[in-house]
Amino acid sequence: MAAGRERRAEAETFAARLKKQWHRARTGVRRSAVDYFRGDGSDWVALAGLLLTVPLIAATTLVDPVWCSPAVLVLPIVAGGVLLRPSSLLALYATAATALIVESVKLGPYTDGPSRVSPGIVLVVAACGFFGLLIAQFRSRVGVPWRRGGTMLFDLRERIRVQSKLPKLPLGWHREMALRPAGGQSFSGDFVVAARTNGGRTLEVVLTDVSGKGMDAGSRALLLSGAFGGLLGSLPPHAFLPAANGYLLRQDWDEGFATSIHLVLDLESGDYELYSAGHPPGLQLSAGSGRWEEKAAEGPLLGVYDGAQFDSVKGTLRSGDVLMLFTDGLVETADRDIVEGMDRLTGEADRYVAGGFRGAAWHLIEAVAKDVNDDRALLLICREGPTAPSTTR
Repeated sequence: MAAGRERRAEAETFAARLKKQWHRARTGVRRSAVDYFRGDGSDWVALAGLLLTVPLIAATTLVDPVWCSPAVLVLPIVAGGVLLRPSSLLALYATAATALIVESVKLGPYTDGPSRVSPGIVLVVAACGFFGLLIAQFRSRVGVPWRRGGTMLFDLRERIRVQSKLPKLPLGWHREMALRPAGGQSFSGDFVVAARTNGGRTLEVVLTDVSGKGMDAGSRALLLSGAFGGLLGSLPPHAFLPAANGYLLRQDWDEGFATSIHLVLDLESGDYELYSAGHPPGLQLSAGSGRWEEKAAEGPLLGVYDGAQFDSVKGTLRSGDVLMLFTDGLVETADRDIVEGMDRLTGEADRYVAGGFRGAAWHLIEAVAKDVNDDRALLLICREGPTAPSTTR
């Protein structure tokens, strides 16, 4: 009891109360800063700062117009176009116009010498303000402030990457994937969804190529990856592509078709089935013969017509075998047909047979389609031999 009273007494001291109040104030400031960055807070802080900047710039211009030209007023105006809402911008513009008038009166006519408020400076400041107001109105219409807009795009990109992450496989298996969007962009029309089903015994992977490329196809790829991820494992394997086809038809997009290949792999026996919807065939390396074999299933494009049928092709991955799945951007270009591209891909892949395919996916895209202006994706599934490193992948 005495110890408890002592702890309560220590907690009620002036220093303890001051520390607690400081912690609350710091937490409140941090939360306000986070809300402001996310776009949920008010823009009064930015407005107040910019309103104070304008007279400071004007005073500096009056003191030394050579080093601080009247045109420097475009800086807070440009910053306001990025930071402020349209209603707040009007207050900033009114302050900047007042500052220009004061500078013009104090510095004298522009014909008296340089570093005066000339018509050209007025036009530059007005033009920057006009474009800043257009940008602010566009953001206001979209409903996404600039601070939230950047983080939203980042979140969308990371969500696609997370959904494309392949699950870990048991000992004796290796998987890896490489995605390369067109033009070095962050968004791709190619995506992968994968899951361990049937109590973890079965690996299901769907590689999809949405029509279009880069940013144009990125939004549709995000929507489809979420829908396909929900369908995968919720339906029998033979029903997945028909359900995906129906989903695309319901979207009624102007450019709404896609190609897709669905792998269903038994991780215990190595038996697999491939279902295809207008997708390039898979390639299997047989460790016994050292040859690559096409695994081509039959099926139309997704989103073209209702009631489409998708027939599978079966195979088995034995020790040392490799299965490659890829999109057409990797093997087909304007000056190279798909057969030639697949020959080049298998020729490059042969270099990794002796040393294993770990880390090969990225290098194969570099070697085969480094400068292709199309989205490229490559998926490798390897059943490792007895001498392969025994690590869980």
